[in-house]
Amino acid sequence: MINTIKINDMKLKNIQVLAVMMVATLLVACGGGSGGDKKAELEKLKSEYATLGEKIKVLEAEIAATDTAKVAKTKDVVITEIQPMSFTHYIDVQGFVDADESVDIRPTAPGKVIRVNVDEGDHVTTGQVLAEIDHDILTKQLASLQPQYDLAVDVYNRQKRLWDQKIGSEIQLLQSQTTKESLEKQIESIKENIEMYLIKSPINGTVDFVGIKVGELASAGVLPAFSVINLSGLKVSAEIAESYSAKVKNGNPVLLHFPDLNKDTQAKITFVERSISPLTRSFKIEADLAGDNSDYHPNMVSVVKIVDYENASALVVPINAIQSINGEEFVYKAVIEGNGAVARKVKVTTGVTYDGKTEIISGLSANDKIVTSGQNELADGMNIKF
Repeated sequence: MINTIKINDMKLKNIQVLAVMMVATLLVACGGGSGGDKKAELEKLKSEYATLGEKIKVLEAEIAATDTAKVAKTKDVVITEIQPMSFTHYIDVQGFVDADESVDIRPTAPGKVIRVNVDEGDHVTTGQVLAEIDHDILTKQLASLQPQYDLAVDVYNRQKRLWDQKIGSEIQLLQSQTTKESLEKQIESIKENIEMYLIKSPINGTVDFVGIKVGELASAGVLPAFSVINLSGLKVSAEIAESYSAKVKNGNPVLLHFPDLNKDTQAKITFVERSISPLTRSFKIEADLAGDNSDYHPNMVSVVKIVDYENASALVVPINAIQSINGEEFVYKAVIEGNGAVARKVKVTTGVTYDGKTEIISGLSANDKIVTSGQNELADGMNIKF
């Protein structure tokens, strides 16, 4: 085959050289004749040159048919038949699991811890005493005032009955009332002080952290004494760039992906912050977590996917199938021509891109077969095999 091609190439070159020599010879021969003879000779040469050109074309076609180099240009490709499909574009941001009710509880009075009533993981209710700090002095003061108060109440009641019977003086009644009320205020003050030594839960929830032990000195330091979280009100919070402020609205559907759990869940935006942070140029959004929240943990990372565009019947192609030259985007479409398939360059208008797929606005139709692998080495009209 190689020898045949070489011989054909030699024939073609010989014909081309012969044609040039004949033209040159005839032109020289016509140099000495009259003007009319020259015109006739020129027309004759043109006719002969055209005949030679046709013969050259025939030989070129015959050689091309047996040229293994051109046959080898048939390209193996991978195609994808496109069909209308649902296409959704998301705004992807990172968020964190947060709790509607999550509190760190610190002592309001210093002292030695005498009792810790709960462990981590225990469920507690609002007002439940979690721990006690030594308040023995206050308890003794309260105990010593109680008999005095009981006596003052009895004296006041007696004076009140006498006064109601028009017996005794008003000043005696007022003195007994003043004594009783003074003792009441002292007792109330001591009770309020004792409350400061009782560490209570301000919410219903689960004890997530215990930071004190019996015998330690408690103080309002950096670490909390307890952390209590209400897991029934978990949500995902995220910061959204200012540029999306017109697209993100309260009630927008979102897809929440939890990488650590390999879990997805649907939700809706329940809060959109109105103000833009001057430092980060972003605003906060929240989406409540419904259903069973036992798998989620506060501060767990979540990928928040906010829907900002949907097309229920879109034509999409892999982004790598689209090529661009001088700002013109195009794909290669597999077309059956004759006994084989060829690649045809098709100009397309693209829409949005997400997750490696691009929406095609115009240029393609359903059932078109698009080259999705091997397209970078194609040219329009090249033979392909798939």
